[in-house]
Order: sequence, then C-alpha cells, then structure tokens
Amino acid sequence: MTRLRFPEKASSNYWRAFLYGIGISLVFFLPFIIWDNGYFLFYGDFNVQQVPFYQMCHDAIRSGNIGWSWTTDLGANFIGSYTFYLLGSPFFWLTLPFPSEAVPYLMGPLLILKFGCASLTGFIYLKRYVRTPDYAVLGGLLYAFSGFSVYNIFFNHFHEAIIVFPLLLWSLDEYMATKRRGVFALLVFASCFMNYYFFVGQVVFCVIYFFLRLAVKDWRIGLRDFALLACEAVLGLLCSCVLLIPTVLCVIQNPRIDNPPNGWSALLYSWNQRYVHILECFFFPPDIPARPNFTPDSEAKWASLGAWLPLFSMTGVFATMQARRKSWVKTLLPILFLMAFVPVLNSAFQMFNSGYYARWFYMLTLMMSLATVTALENPRADWKRAIKWTLGFTLGIALPIGLMVQTGANGDGETVSIGLEAYPSRFWAYVAIALLSLLLLTFLMKDYPLRRLRQELSKRKGRFFFPRRFNGERTKRFVRYCMCGVAVITVVYSLYFITLGKTQSSDNHIHMIPYSLNGGKDLGIDTSDCRIDVYDGMDNQAMFFQMPTIQAFHSIVPGSVMEFYPTIGIQRDVATRPDVKYYGLRGLTSCRWLLDPTTSGGTFEQDGEPQMPGWEYVGTRNGFDIWENQYFIPMGFCYDSYITREEYDQVPEDDRNLLLLKTMVLDDEQALRYGDILNHFEGLNSVSYTESGYFADCLARRSMSCSSFERDNSGFTATIQADKDRLVFFSVPYESGWSATVNGEPAQIEQVNVGFMAVRVPAGESTIRFDYETPGLKLGAGVTVGAFLLLGVYWLVTRRYDRAHPPKRRTFRVKEPSVEKGEDVG
Repeated sequence: MTRLRFPEKASSNYWRAFLYGIGISLVFFLPFIIWDNGYFLFYGDFNVQQVPFYQMCHDAIRSGNIGWSWTTDLGANFIGSYTFYLLGSPFFWLTLPFPSEAVPYLMGPLLILKFGCASLTGFIYLKRYVRTPDYAVLGGLLYAFSGFSVYNIFFNHFHEAIIVFPLLLWSLDEYMATKRRGVFALLVFASCFMNYYFFVGQVVFCVIYFFLRLAVKDWRIGLRDFALLACEAVLGLLCSCVLLIPTVLCVIQNPRIDNPPNGWSALLYSWNQRYVHILECFFFPPDIPARPNFTPDSEAKWASLGAWLPLFSMTGVFATMQARRKSWVKTLLPILFLMAFVPVLNSAFQMFNSGYYARWFYMLTLMMSLATVTALENPRADWKRAIKWTLGFTLGIALPIGLMVQTGANGDGETVSIGLEAYPSRFWAYVAIALLSLLLLTFLMKDYPLRRLRQELSKRKGRFFFPRRFNGERTKRFVRYCMCGVAVITVVYSLYFITLGKTQSSDNHIHMIPYSLNGGKDLGIDTSDCRIDVYDGMDNQAMFFQMPTIQAFHSIVPGSVMEFYPTIGIQRDVATRPDVKYYGLRGLTSCRWLLDPTTSGGTFEQDGEPQMPGWEYVGTRNGFDIWENQYFIPMGFCYDSYITREEYDQVPEDDRNLLLLKTMVLDDEQALRYGDILNHFEGLNSVSYTESGYFADCLARRSMSCSSFERDNSGFTATIQADKDRLVFFSVPYESGWSATVNGEPAQIEQVNVGFMAVRVPAGESTIRFDYETPGLKLGAGVTVGAFLLLGVYWLVTRRYDRAHPPKRRTFRVKEPSVEKGEDVG
C-alpha cells in the first residue's frame, strides 16, 4: 500500500551512497592496480576472458566488425557470442572513446565504478522502506559489498545485473505506489538489454515478489492497472530485441541449454556437501572461485555461492524473522532460502537448467540488506538474540569442519588428520574474519539508539510515544559507526580474497604483462590466411593478439562447432583445448603457426622432436618459441572423394581428424548432388593412419587450395584455380547468416565435414565471396524501434488519461508515529 512519506531535505544521500561505494572499493583495488603497473589483474576467467574480451570487442566495434568474429574459436557470431559478456553493458561502451591500448588499464577503474553504482542503486531501492536515509545508505553498502559481489570480481560482467536489479524492483514499487507510467518498461528494457541470462532470473524473482505482496495484502491493484503493468513489461522486453533476438537464435544452438532437472536430482542435490556450502555462504566470506574450502567436494566451484553481508552477517535477517511484527519480507525470505536448497526451484532462476549455479543470490542479498536496515529501525528487534543465533550458526559450521578427525590410508599405513577443509590456513582466516565481524557488531550495538527504547517497551504495556526524531544525533552517530565497520570489514576480507586469487596463477609480471598485454607486437608472423595454435599456454592467448586460433575459452560458439568437436573425440563444453595427438585437426583448420610460451607450461619440443609431426622451429620472440607447420594447408581447399556421415561415424573417433584430410564427409542428399564431381572413397576399413600418410594428404589438399584468402568486416573472399568443377571446403563454422557467390553468381552453401562450409565452383579461375549477416539483427532492430515508438505512444496516452481521470485523493491524518505492544514502527 502507499506509505505516508515525510519530505527529505538532503539530496546528497544519493552522492553519499555512490561515493562511499567508490571510496571503499578504491581502497582495496588501488594496491593491486599499483602493484600491476596500472592494470588490475586477477586470475582465471578474469584474466583470460574479461580482459581480452573487452579489448577485442572494443576494437571490433570501433572498426565496424560486428558480424563475424574471426578471433573467437574457429569463428563465431559476434553479437550472439558477446551479448552475455558485455555488449549490453554501459560500462563496456564507456571504453569506446579510449584507444585499444588503454582498455586493459580501464578494467580496475570500471570495477570501482561498478561497486559505486551498486551502492547507489541499492540505496535507491531501500530508501523507500526506512525513515532515516542513513540506514538506506548503509543498506546500499551491504548490498554492494556482499559476498556475492566480491566473489564475482572473478566474473566481471555479473556486476551489471547487481546494479540494475534494485532499479527494476524500485520501478515496480514506484508503479504500485504512484502509478508512475513508463519507468517499469524502461527498467525491464535495461535489465534484459544488459544481460539476458540474469534477466530470466529477475523475471522469476519479480513474479514471486509481486504476487506475494498482493497475497499478503501489502499491495492492491485493479484490473486496468495490472493490464498496463503487463503491457509495460512486454514493451520493455520488445525494446531489447535488437540484442535479444540475435542472441536467442545463437544460444538455442548450444546443447548445454537443454538439460532440465528430473527425478531425484530435481528434489535433492547429488552432493551432500553442497547443502553445507549453501548454508555457510550466508555466515562466512566467500571462497575464491574454483577453490572451495569449507566443502571441497560440493561440485560448486564456479557457482557464485556468496551471500555474506559484511559486519552484519545474518544478524539482521534473524532480527527480522524473530520480530513479532508481520511483514512481507518475513514471508519472502523463507521462500527464497527454500528455493536455494531445492534443486528444481533453484534452477528456475536459469530457465530450469540442471547445471548448478547460485547466480541469483544477489537478489537474495538485497532482501537480506532490506531485512537488516529495517530491523535497525524496529525497536522490537532483539539484536542481542540475533547476534547469538548468528554466532551459534557460525561456530556450528566452523568447529565441526575445522576440528573433525578423519582417517585415511597411504602406503605406510593409516593416517589421521584434523579438519575437513581443503586449505586449513585459509579456512581459519575466513572463520576469524566472520568472528571479528560479529565481535565488532556487538561492540557497535552498545551504542544502538533504540536499545533503551526496547528496554522500556519490554517493561511497559499499552501505548508508548515514539517521536520521529528520537535520538536523531545518536542515530546518525550509530549509522556512521556501522558504515565505518562495514568499510573496515569489507576492505579486510576483499584484500584477502583478491590476494588469495592472485596466488592461484603464475605471476602476471612474468608473462601476461610483458608478453600478452603488448598485443604480440614482436611476434612477426602473418596470420592473414591461416590460424595459430598455442601449446600449454594461457587460455585465449591468441585473442590478446587478435589472431585466429583453434584454442578458445568461450561458452557461446556456433552450434556447428559444438557438434563437430565431439565427433573427433575432443570435448567441447566451455572451451576448445585440442590435445597434440589430434595433429590432423591442425591441417584441417589451416594452422600454420604454434606458440610455445617460454615462461610457463610444458615445452612443445620433447627429446629434440616436436610433439606433432611436420613442425619446425623458427625462432623465439615476444616470450614464445615459434614453430611453423611445414605441411600447412591454406584456407579453402578441395577433395577428390567423399564418404557419408554414416560411414564417418563408424570410424574410431581418434582417427577421424586424420580421415578428414583424406576425404570429405557429406550427408546422403549431398552425396547424390555432388556424385558427378566427387568419387566415393573406397577401402575405408583398410585405411592406415600414419605420419607419412598425413604428410601426403596435406600436400594433396594444398595442391588443390585457394591461391588467396582475405578476411574483412563482412566475410571473406577467396580465389581458386580449379581443373574441373570442384567443391571447395572452408574450415569456417556453418551458420545460417552466411551467403555466398561464385564469380558474382549466388551459390548454395553446403554444411560438410559435420560443421563446416563448402561451395561448388566451375573449372577455371573463380572468385568466391562469403558474406555474413547476423541472423535476427534486422528483425530485432525493427522490433526495438517499433517498441520504443509504442512505448512513447503508451506514455502519452496514459499520461493524458491519468490527468483527465485522477485517482481519488486519499486523506491522511498526520501524527507522530507511536508504538504499541506488537505494533510495527517501520
């Protein structure tokens, strides 16, 4: 229902919320930025995805290359592949005015800005629910620096969702309180545009949030207003279609999305430690990604399990839940906690995918922050009991894990160890931070301004006068102390978290800064008509140099790539990392160069010989030993024969990469269509796969290859001299957005060799042109333009109608709030 609000005098609270967030994050980021010579580098995904993705996409957009990305795996739909990571992020677009060399330096400042924005948007949502704006500022800091936010420094692009979500809820609240039109639609657009994956979870939360508040009669809405609200939701969604439609058409090709929970796995997690992992994330700072400590075998290494609130932990939640007042928050929080512990309910936030992630916990931490700050204004909240409960849970988790005796066996007999954690020193550091936080809170609560009032309430019956400005100065002082406490705890645990993370990878000063972030300017290799390989190097190493490669760490690639790799025995889930035993793949995909880092990993040369046949050492430059494939096949080549897909599937997986250099794989219809220019490959069962045979096949394919191959922003152009009609193969992933011409005439593109493309050319010299147009982009842009026009019409019409038919005025009798036994004062 609409709440009577007293006017606020100071608009500076918005700036305070923002600048406090900036200031706190600056304190714990700055030492690392200085240490890394102006960069902020972390480990894992942050170093090998966030940094090169930002720079590569920055350069692609500035150069107008927004169709096909040649530097993502074997090639990928640029918009479909990078909408999840950054294309909808306003923070990414802030980098465009800067030169390419500056982008890696911007990663730290952008993260600092993101924390400041999260603090601001958290404040904007929370200020509606508190009398004292200072408490809303405090709540914004709790939300911005929760365990979820700090954990996801690792996943830099998750912070956009953390920032926009409070605004989405605020716009829904605003609609219900004031019937303000259009704002909810704009925030739906912003949420979906920034990140479609998190938008799915936000929709689920908003549905629960909306109908729960209606069910408990906290909100009321008429049919007309409900229809208009639904209309705004649809219009906001349609406004985002310029990115949404191309992305959906790309993502639905990925087999990972079709994996719903079923059977007992929908009701119970298969790993019992996961329940402890979920529970402990509310009471302790988060483990670093990929290194779970409290529960080493919870199978949740990258699940973003973090929900701890610095200083307060779960005390505010317990204080709210134990208070006698009725509140929709008291109903919502148990529902959310239940959903966290039931697999099928948890998966609802990611379109019912059974892969375990807790990447919706930022929504839960916002509700926990709300419970905390409203409890601070409730004189009937028993903070002493809440601290005891939190301490009990904290010790109840820490002591059994830290002191449990376990026995094991080794070659010398039985071993006895104490503690179930993976890393004892880190474990006890986490416990110490959690206990220090509660100790500091206990000390601060001695100055709690409502403590005396609570004591009076416990003695008196009936009505007790509670002036609005009750102990105003003391309240401000208490909130300031709490903010300082939150800042201190946040800085301590964030410094520790980032330091731990940086110890998990090799020293960035040895390789990444001198040899990766320089863009490979000293490599001196030509990659205009080929790809490169990297031996035992950093993931996405070639992307730092913006060179085409067969090595990739990227979750969203064409479905044809996901289909092809498993057929040759290579796992393709979130990355492509083909082993050297698949040396035939290097020939098929036109790999000419191999980079072997000199500062890390193994060495490509073993016992004086390269680990793949046909490679020759050419020199050491830019921190890499450089090898050249002497049997390199240029992009675009022909075959003399074919086999059917059925025959291909009968060949052992490990041999198929070599088979694909001997003959082309066609489906049955293609075999009939091209039987006039290709012979059926005979003797498939008697083929011998040897190194000499590999060399001969490479030379045969090279003799029928294109004389030129040039990539550009729209596609590629190749020329070939054919002795007769030929089917020219290109190791470019097949996608529906491609169109082709041969000598200026439209040509049919065939999907061959499981996931690649080929076109027919006549005898003689031919010019082949492939053009790529992002599927759904034009449709999405048209829908977006139309939706914004409709939104403008909607706003004008509803504004005029609301002015002509103003709602009935509600009369309030102004009086100071008072407290009765069991009465809500917040």
